[in-house]
Amino acid sequence: MEQCLNLVTGLCQAAWRPAATGLVSSRGYRGDAPDDTRVDLIEIPLPPWEEKPDEPIDIKKRRLLYESRKRGMLENCILLSLFAKQYLNTMSKKQLQQYDRLINEPSNDWDIYYWATEAQPTPDVYQGEVMDMLKEFTKNRNHEQRLDAPSLEYLEKESQ
Repeated sequence: MEQCLNLVTGLCQAAWRPAATGLVSSRGYRGDAPDDTRVDLIEIPLPPWEEKPDEPIDIKKRRLLYESRKRGMLENCILLSLFAKQYLNTMSKKQLQQYDRLINEPSNDWDIYYWATEAQPTPDVYQGEVMDMLKEFTKNRNHEQRLDAPSLEYLEKESQ
């Protein structure tokens, strides 16, 4: 069994080497854990986040709504999709840019979650109105039940 695991691990590492050769990325997912021996570490490079300054506002809002709902972890899917439902349609162009950067530039969804819940300090680059709004929203002062992402029915009501 161990030989099979070593073979598969070796094949996976070999398969990724040619694709990653020569790529320099400050973003990536490593999947490391505190007790990880890093023997089977495969760094998957992610393309750098690029701002879309000429994107029409209605398209940007739809894209951000989708990206708020489809996260790498359920906690952020729920948190960000409910936040987007409440605030996305009232955000200014500047706030939309901040939100876009916040949810798309960091490569680790846990970072966003920890910043929003104030378990870790937020890096200066993500500080701003939107982060303040998200932190306040996360406090859930009205004690709303937030167990699932909202249905998409509200989008149909807004477009009528």
